[in-house]
Amino acid sequence: MVTGQRKTLLSQSEARRSHAGNGSACIFKSMRRESCTLGLPTIYVHASLSEGTPTMANMSEASNSSKSESCSVLTWDQVSRLNEVLSEPVPVHGRGNFPTLEVRLKEIVQKVRVRLERSGIKVNDVRLNGSTASHVLVKDIGWSYKDLDVIFRVDLPQETEFQLIKDVVLSTLLDFLPEGVNKEKITHMTLKEAYVQKLVKVYTEQDRWSLISLSNNNGRNVELKFVDSIRRQFEFSVDSFQIVLDSVLSYYDLSEKPMSQHFHPSVVGESMYGDFAVALDHLRNKVIATKRPEEIRGGGLLKYCNLLVRDFRPTDEEAFKALERYMCSRFFIDFPDIGEQQRKLEAYLQSHFVGEEKSKYDYLMILRRVVNESTVCLMGHERRQTLNLISLTAFRVLAEQNVIPDASNVTCYYQPAPYVRDLNFSNYYVASCNQSIPTWLPCN
Repeated sequence: MVTGQRKTLLSQSEARRSHAGNGSACIFKSMRRESCTLGLPTIYVHASLSEGTPTMANMSEASNSSKSESCSVLTWDQVSRLNEVLSEPVPVHGRGNFPTLEVRLKEIVQKVRVRLERSGIKVNDVRLNGSTASHVLVKDIGWSYKDLDVIFRVDLPQETEFQLIKDVVLSTLLDFLPEGVNKEKITHMTLKEAYVQKLVKVYTEQDRWSLISLSNNNGRNVELKFVDSIRRQFEFSVDSFQIVLDSVLSYYDLSEKPMSQHFHPSVVGESMYGDFAVALDHLRNKVIATKRPEEIRGGGLLKYCNLLVRDFRPTDEEAFKALERYMCSRFFIDFPDIGEQQRKLEAYLQSHFVGEEKSKYDYLMILRRVVNESTVCLMGHERRQTLNLISLTAFRVLAEQNVIPDASNVTCYYQPAPYVRDLNFSNYYVASCNQSIPTWLPCN
């Protein structure tokens, strides 16, 4: 048992009912204040009581169930996968001569949270987000999670807090450097250049958040996102899940006992799409659904084609034909220049298709079809320019997939210049092949 914690012995099913019927409703108007904790402290589930034991939660379950449709308590299998994700070592690769850091998500999240609070930044809760949360909820759906996306819901009343957050994260990286490294001479600027792949800061009336992405050569970046408020929190229902980590982090701090089916923290998940059960059904059955794609930066176009290449299918083919036009229109509004489109496309391929060369080519072909059929907002030459960009990128990907041929026994034929036919021309030189080249040289 956990010292200092309130000990609650409930069966797993009772714990869920208690969560569904106790405390405040899970209303999520924005990412600023409200929390999907269902008003309960950490519950440690123990299978000592029977399924039929009556509780007060049973009586209020019906009246409160509609208020918590977007939230659900995770099963043991899901909590077990969550524990694996949080405990798995993830390499953060350094540039140049800097060593690779072995980082466990639970460790870096705990360290960052403690230091933020010591620095005066209130952390409302911490959440696992995106494809990693989807992986925790449903395993083996045909696509692997990439980035490890963690959201710290914080208060950012002033823009100066962004610099403080960056300093906290960079100073935390020092704790993961191998023994023997002289840390005294390593500055924050040096750490940023060595380990940070991406820094983003947004500070407007409606959006206040920052992102620090730590490098991983295999595409599995550790992405720490610090959010005060954000308008759009998901693209499609299948990537709308967030898992509140506070109870798990408390368990790691307070208990030395490993998790088991009969003793583990109660963990709450939330779907920003709305109905948790509906979104989870979409994920299990590979269904594509969204709301107001014109609100998504880029229209969700690249993500939509990514889902298509992984055998996800729209709920309504005809309705999605109209939505595809919204997606394309918003994409070209946000990325009107061909150079911006190229940078966005290449960055997306690099971060979402590491080690998936075949899928990368298929993805580009699907993207080209959607752009060709659903783009109505571009001039003719602009549309052709974008289609040409996608085609050239696909050809390059296809060329990279080809195995370099063996050229040791290849005979090359060529057509001599016209003046060689002149019988008086005697300066034509034929080289003898004394040394065979085993392969073609790579073309950079």
